[in-house]
Amino acid sequence: MMRFVITGTDTGIGKTVFSAALTGALSGYYWKPVQAGLDEETDSQTVSRLSGLAPERILPEAYRLRTPASPHLAARIDHVTIAPDMLVPPVTDAPLIIEGAGGLLVPLTETEVFADVFARWQIPVILCARTGLGTINHTLLSLEALRSRSIPVFGVAFIGDEAAETQRIIAAMGQVRILGRLPRLDPLTPDLLRQAFRDNFPLSTFREVIA
Repeated sequence: MMRFVITGTDTGIGKTVFSAALTGALSGYYWKPVQAGLDEETDSQTVSRLSGLAPERILPEAYRLRTPASPHLAARIDHVTIAPDMLVPPVTDAPLIIEGAGGLLVPLTETEVFADVFARWQIPVILCARTGLGTINHTLLSLEALRSRSIPVFGVAFIGDEAAETQRIIAAMGQVRILGRLPRLDPLTPDLLRQAFRDNFPLSTFREVIA
């Protein structure tokens, strides 16, 4: 069954919105293994609101941490012990989209980061990157982190305004496929997101992977 891990070069870049669009386009399932911060709308709730999927397609988190912080710190404050080895992707009867928290080197515990979990899973990763200043450095560093752990890289999805040279140099120097670019949407509605994704990301690209 088709599976993807969605990660980002940083936090707050729009990877949850991208996850909602991709999960909806594939009529798949969405899973956020670790949610840190419950006072505002969670990532699972955002995906539910934007994807148009039935509630049962949004799978429950393995860990729901109340404190909005890095998972290792949120778990300590909330008196929760995270066991990374117990994070096992669910078996589904449709494509599964898994979203990490923040970037690849966000600590889950005192000794493990998200990239360590992704390395065990060996599920193709889609790296979400902003198009603004600083993204070349952050994206190339993230690609190095993935490849140093032998994590399969499916491609990069950009989020933001058009930046043709930025996208070109990342593709060339990072030796990576550019999947497309999702523009910032205002207002951000399910219908506009669905159309923007359809206009900018050929769905056939994602159907190439069976993992």
